[in-house]
Amino acid sequence: GTPKTSLLTNPVWQVRWQNDDIDNNHNFFSVSADSRVVSWTLIKHELISTETIRLSVNGGLSNVPDDEQLVNISGGTSLDFHKQIDHVYLVGTVQGKIHKCSECHSDKFLMTYDSHSSEVCTVKWNHFHPRVFISCSFDRTVKVWDDTIKDPVFTFDLRSQVGDVAWAPYSSTVFAAVTVDGIVHVFDLNICKYEAICQQRVVAKEKTKLTCIQFHPVNPVIIVGNSQGGVNSFKLSPNLRKMSKARGPQPEVDKMETCLTYNPDLP
Repeated sequence: GTPKTSLLTNPVWQVRWQNDDIDNNHNFFSVSADSRVVSWTLIKHELISTETIRLSVNGGLSNVPDDEQLVNISGGTSLDFHKQIDHVYLVGTVQGKIHKCSECHSDKFLMTYDSHSSEVCTVKWNHFHPRVFISCSFDRTVKVWDDTIKDPVFTFDLRSQVGDVAWAPYSSTVFAAVTVDGIVHVFDLNICKYEAICQQRVVAKEKTKLTCIQFHPVNPVIIVGNSQGGVNSFKLSPNLRKMSKARGPQPEVDKMETCLTYNPDLP
């Protein structure tokens, strides 16, 4: 990489580990406010970078030189790689769009979703179903998507800016979101397709905003971060962590497919 591609001069909003390359070098990606998605590879104690794509405001890819004033860029905010197809990834933007991209096609997007009316805070692929991803935004909504359809399958208005959303690792239909008014919202599409099955205020409304949420990979625990630098952990009650009796990922795929199929809002 050249010095221009190895130094990012704008905030980096997301980094994601990717599988090691063919030479077994560690590899990760970043998305930043200067519109760039960059691949980073650790080779013998040196970090080598390669610009993968650069976003533009009109929804396309930009070829603006680094030394020009970047007035037409579309800042990237979030990034996530597909769980089964490791060269496919999603990028959320400040303008509210989500782009489906591929490392194999750096000259074009596979799909663009006009997803939100404000900044996309988080975009994440489902752990089980290969077509499903989720997004949240400061426009107060969480949306669940089938990546073959340009419109969301489910839209939930949480009535406050949504800082983060995460899928549960044990169920294809369970996810949780946090809003700036201090509330954790837990959903299970298999139980209710229209609203959260649990809403819990976990901080004082006036003082602290919730900013991020993550499920424990094994245990029924979530951790929540806030704007005051605090992190709290919460154990999920039994009704919020029901797992399929059948073993393996296919029952979870089928469960989500049923939710997609019988959703009355599906275009």
